[in-house]
Amino acid sequence: MKANSEEKGKKKIVVTVLVLIIILALFSCFVMFINSRKPDKLTLPDVDKRIKGAAFIMTNQMLIKQMYENWLPNDYFWPTVCLDNMPNFQLGELEVVRYNSRVLRDNLSRMRTTDKLDPSAEFAFTALSNDPFKWWFPSAEKKWKDACKSLDSFYQGLLAGKSHFYPRADNLVELLNQYASLMGGANTRLINAPHDIDRVLSIEEQNDGGSKEEKRVSTNIPWYRIDDNFYYAQGISYALYESFQAIRIDFNDVLIDKNSIKMVDIIIEDLDRCRFEPLVVFNGSPASVFANHSLNLSGIFNDARQKINSLIVALKQG
Repeated sequence: MKANSEEKGKKKIVVTVLVLIIILALFSCFVMFINSRKPDKLTLPDVDKRIKGAAFIMTNQMLIKQMYENWLPNDYFWPTVCLDNMPNFQLGELEVVRYNSRVLRDNLSRMRTTDKLDPSAEFAFTALSNDPFKWWFPSAEKKWKDACKSLDSFYQGLLAGKSHFYPRADNLVELLNQYASLMGGANTRLINAPHDIDRVLSIEEQNDGGSKEEKRVSTNIPWYRIDDNFYYAQGISYALYESFQAIRIDFNDVLIDKNSIKMVDIIIEDLDRCRFEPLVVFNGSPASVFANHSLNLSGIFNDARQKINSLIVALKQG
């Protein structure tokens, strides 16, 4: 009898452990599924278009709020630690917001480069410069909240006439140059995805016309980084899409003067086309039956980048 009761007790323990494991597995899958969804497009509240900079500031505030409410790259003790797509998407999104805040601090909020930096814009930039992988002392989320509060202070300053936003062509050119640079780096990651070419001639060798001992560099990206680069670029395109929507409002007079409204609309369309979701991110070679999603994204992404470069020329020469 005693042996039977002990055996029943052991079975209960095993069953209990198995049930707990199943519950934990289901909970983890549910948490990862919920956090794998890309953010929706932003809907700006009614903005007074007479207050230049209002749309740009509010867009960045909404992007930052979206990030700190569910920041994933620094999750080390939660099921989302197993995710890599959305964390890379958020890192791409963060890069755009950082570029926006830097240009806001250095150019958009000042009449001349010798003018004093706006304290709210400066603090927002500093807060966004925090390590995105830190989860304590201070956490990334806390710094993003601080940046959002600083942008709100800047926005209130705009309303009160204490802060300034200068939607000039030269300031927009500076912002677009930053975007083109960021997109260039992300696009390089995408075009290096095909595994049919492992090494290419270095830039120095291409410029020198080659030599007896040609120097080649590796472009072979590990298979586990293919989807990371893909979602990082998508995060950039998402934040740029929202930023260009704000630019179209705040720089409307400049764009009309330079006959560039249609160009901005085309850029917005291209960036929106970057928003597609393959079931699996494949890295097929040109002769493969499988797609190469990195190159599919690169084609649209680079087209938007080239149009941004054309917009820069139009703003300088128009």
